[in-house]
Amino acid sequence: MGIVLKQSLNNTIVTYIGFAIGAANTLFLYTNFMQPDNYGLIQVILSVSAVLTPILAFGVPNSLVKFYSNFKNEERQDSFLTLMVLLPLVLIIPIAIVSYIANDAIGNLLSRQNAIVRDYVWHIFLVGMAMAYFEVFYAWARIRMKSMFGNFMKEIFCRVGQTILLILLWVKVIDIDFFINALVGFYLVRTIIMKIYAYSLRKPHLNFKLPSNWVTIVKYSGLIILGGSTAIVLMEVDKVMLNNFLELENVAFYAVAGFIASTIAVPTKAMHQITYPLTAKYLNEKNKSALKELYQKSSLTLFIVSGILFLLILLNLNELYELLPQKYSGGFMIVFWVGLVKVYDALLGNNNSILFNSDYYRSILFFGVLLAALAIVFNLWLIPNYGINGAAIASFSAFFIYNTLKLGYVKLKFKILPFTNETFKVLALLIVVGAIFSFVSFPFHPIINIGLKSILMIVVYVGILYRFKISEDVYGVLNKFLNR
Repeated sequence: MGIVLKQSLNNTIVTYIGFAIGAANTLFLYTNFMQPDNYGLIQVILSVSAVLTPILAFGVPNSLVKFYSNFKNEERQDSFLTLMVLLPLVLIIPIAIVSYIANDAIGNLLSRQNAIVRDYVWHIFLVGMAMAYFEVFYAWARIRMKSMFGNFMKEIFCRVGQTILLILLWVKVIDIDFFINALVGFYLVRTIIMKIYAYSLRKPHLNFKLPSNWVTIVKYSGLIILGGSTAIVLMEVDKVMLNNFLELENVAFYAVAGFIASTIAVPTKAMHQITYPLTAKYLNEKNKSALKELYQKSSLTLFIVSGILFLLILLNLNELYELLPQKYSGGFMIVFWVGLVKVYDALLGNNNSILFNSDYYRSILFFGVLLAALAIVFNLWLIPNYGINGAAIASFSAFFIYNTLKLGYVKLKFKILPFTNETFKVLALLIVVGAIFSFVSFPFHPIINIGLKSILMIVVYVGILYRFKISEDVYGVLNKFLNR
């Protein structure tokens, strides 16, 4: 677990820097420098692109991680890597042709409520393709246990690009059309840079001889499309469907609240960069004891961090909204429901890695497709009745069912659960800390209030964790820090 914690901490730092830049963009620059309907348009473009990404990637990022360690010599590795680079083209080329031929029909489908979306079909395709190949080359780096640069490119590069573009928009050097075109350019450039870095770690020599197990690889990749699509649909379908029911500005309001809640997911994303290949390794080696330990320790560590982040956000949310334009300040329930989703995700530890790298991935993928459909049904039902809050409740409901199913499936097939006695101790601690500090407030500027309350909460929370050694890993890190 030491290497997991070390690299996860490094990735967490990079990811939080990205989130800090994203927070500045989302909470202050977009809300003040851009009209809500234009911001909503950008969110629709990026959300639809994200839904398209796992389809265009053809499951290759997951296949790279799962199968690479099985190839022991360079010739076989080159054959495998050549297949991985070319496989996404199987869907990219025909989808590009369909997008060209049926451009108007696709545009009409996306613009039933907001006509402006009709003109951005190709922007969506190009961003989706760039995202897909970025994930391929990012996985290429991760199989070499090098995830930090890719994490930097994923979390920081395009956000810095958006900051620059927003400032240029504010000083009226560019207009909104140039902004959107340049944003697409940033995603394309990011992919090219990631490709160069990945090839510097392991330059492939084209070998068009198919691996002996290519049929298994392609089948796995095809099924992973379903799994990747399920996860993305569950995360992005709310914004896509809001576009079909409400004015674009509502997508912007929802995106701001959703971004605030998504801060909780940063440690989970960072840890998964290293637990994913480790999980594949333990499964390939059939090392069940190491797999169980990784499952439980990753769950506990992520629950400790995500739980306190959830409380910090909720208990400081009113003060945070005082810093934003008034029209963006009605998202408390969105933050609550989406935040609960992120905490539940964290509580599952490396559950996804276990399922997608095991022999049982087929069943859970089909369950996921059914639940993605259920998420769409929830949104169709709840958005017309409850507006943007309905989208948040729909997301929580779909994720709750999906995560509970995955939890039960791992228990059924592997006879392991992520929970330990320490899990319930952390839960009790979170309830106590939340109850105490829900009554704490200060009569100062919102930023000072947020800082004071957050420091007090963290000191109490971390102090109790350290005093009672609730987590070995967290205790070890704190002890090492304090000794310094």
